[in-house]
Amino acid sequence: MRAEDILPDHVNHGSVDGVLIRKGTVAAFLANAKTLARTDATAADRVAAQRDILDSLPALRALGLFDVLAIRDDALRAWVDAA
Repeated sequence: MRAEDILPDHVNHGSVDGVLIRKGTVAAFLANAKTLARTDATAADRVAAQRDILDSLPALRALGLFDVLAIRDDALRAWVDAA
């Protein structure tokens, strides 16, 4: 299956189990996780990354992302599991 089979180029969001999922949700999660892993990230960057991850968790869980992939960073995994 290819990305365009899930969401064609002209479609920017979809719904899984009633949860709205925007195109780019997984990529945004990865970018935010990388921000949290950076030792030079500012406190403001960390707060924004955490907020954005929290906002995306319902969509990521509806997609089943964490059923297939495990977060390798122990602290981030524990934080996501607790959220």
